Amino acid sequence: MKNLPDELKILSIDIGGSNIKGTVLNQQGELTMDYQKIPTPYPASPENVLNAIETLVKAFPVYDRISVGFPGYVKEGVVKTAPNLDSSLWTDVDLAKKLEETLGKPTRVVNDADMQGLGVVSGKGLELVITLGTGFGTAWLKNGELLPHLEFAHQPFSKYESYDKYIGEVALVKEGTKKWNRRIQKVFGVLKTVFNYDYLYIGGGNSSKLNFKLDKNMKIVTNADGIKGGSRLWVKHVPAEAIQA
Repeated sequence: MKNLPDELKILSIDIGGSNIKGTVLNQQGELTMDYQKIPTPYPASPENVLNAIETLVKAFPVYDRISVGFPGYVKEGVVKTAPNLDSSLWTDVDLAKKLEETLGKPTRVVNDADMQGLGVVSGKGLELVITLGTGFGTAWLKNGELLPHLEFAHQPFSKYESYDKYIGEVALVKEGTKKWNRRIQKVFGVLKTVFNYDYLYIGGGNSSKLNFKLDKNMKIVTNADGIKGGSRLWVKHVPAEAIQA
């Protein structure tokens, strides 16, 4: 990448169904400040979300680039779906361009699970990252490189309309933690069979509610871990091990 500052600072934003989180990273993916959050506005229209981000980062230190994880399908910075916000308000919104205009810095936007994946994987073999939050996010990477994003959460599961409906936030509240955990175990069995992953990383706010023993090649990761992936959208050569440090 040409014309990058010697010490690149990257504003890393994670847009969630409940909260919008942010921090500033150095180019090694290290946090230069504690990450902050603000409630996701309702309705979560593009205008309201942009205003919330502007409010969140108002007192942040100087940054050179912006990375954003968005809860939906994103193509070249343009939102195609936003099932846990309101897709009808977000279809074909060029979020990267709007953030560049709002905050004045070059911006890249990817699916939120993809950005978290860049922040947590070891970079060895086929690694699957899932997020258990308002909905169910997935990303998969081979040797540290993102593979094409799949909206796996919107595939039907059993008699249910989708994985989102089966194990999302609404299902957790309705069915309770015990039954939800049994559902998660069933989903894990499917993921193991379908992906044959080398390692599975589990993020999202509801990962803390898992009450069963994980396999040796599974690990719970935090939102703070995942937001570090923002550096790798701009600095491709940074090894995953450095980002995890």
